[in-house]
Amino acid sequence: MRKKIATILFLSFYFHHATAQGLDLDITKSINPQNPRSTYWKATSASTFYISGAVPLSLLATGFIKDDACLKKRAYEILGSVALEIALSEAMKITIDRQRPGERHPTLIFPYKHLKGQSFPSGHTSLAFATAASLSLQYRKWYVTVPAYLWASSVGYSRVYLGVHYSSDVLAGAVVGIGSAYLAHWLNKKLFPAKRLR
Repeated sequence: MRKKIATILFLSFYFHHATAQGLDLDITKSINPQNPRSTYWKATSASTFYISGAVPLSLLATGFIKDDACLKKRAYEILGSVALEIALSEAMKITIDRQRPGERHPTLIFPYKHLKGQSFPSGHTSLAFATAASLSLQYRKWYVTVPAYLWASSVGYSRVYLGVHYSSDVLAGAVVGIGSAYLAHWLNKKLFPAKRLR
């Protein structure tokens, strides 16, 4: 597990430092239009907090209503992955302190609204991927995994389209989110092992 965490941190810093500003900026420019007013991509971006909150809370509520310990455990694991993702993302934002693309390149990148603050990694993307990966680990079915990851990928794309993140911010956010989900899954199994059938 330590190797996995080290790999996640290395990849995140790699995306920040090794992606040449030219390539990263070119990709971001190719996705971000001069007037990013698409209602669809704004709604996709905004859906991050609603879906990431609704998924574990609905599982938890159902678990209490049905008195289902398995559902409660799944909900706590997803909440754990979200908590880990937020802590790691915020720590990286403060440590790396990268400007948003619209601030650094105001004549090249056109944000849908002016946001200040740290850009790396994308918090929306890491939250979406933490939720998607957690769901995929809990319910190993294609009809859960595919829509979950399509939604998370759409969130990442929306952040670049809307001009508030570089493409590398989004890639790092995906790595952080997935890594947080796997770490929460591992911790859940270690701390709360499933009872063996007698």
